[in-house]
Amino acid sequence: MNLPEWTKPAVYGVVVGAIAATFLGFSWGGWTTGGTATKMAKTFANEEVTKAMVPMCLDMAATDPDRIGKLATIREATGYTRRKAVMEAGWATPPGAEKPNSDLAVACIEGLDLDAS
Repeated sequence: MNLPEWTKPAVYGVVVGAIAATFLGFSWGGWTTGGTATKMAKTFANEEVTKAMVPMCLDMAATDPDRIGKLATIREATGYTRRKAVMEAGWATPPGAEKPNSDLAVACIEGLDLDAS
């Protein structure tokens, strides 16, 4: 079988074009693999659930009978120990959960606005 002489350059062009399109798509085009998309979706979902739970945390803080003492302890703490203090206060434990959520504790600290004058 005789093929036209332009067949070989055309096949090379298609292969090089496909490789270039794939490279450009993943690097600049915003394409992702299924695994990356799953990780992004889980991260987004966790962030949104945490945001949705902040009012619950703030409500627990507002209705806690020992609020003054716990807030004093939290204000005295710095850095990650502040997060730990909120978790120990019980305000960062979602209903039905056995242990507190550290991301919720961080968001709750921001919501409590402890550093405001």
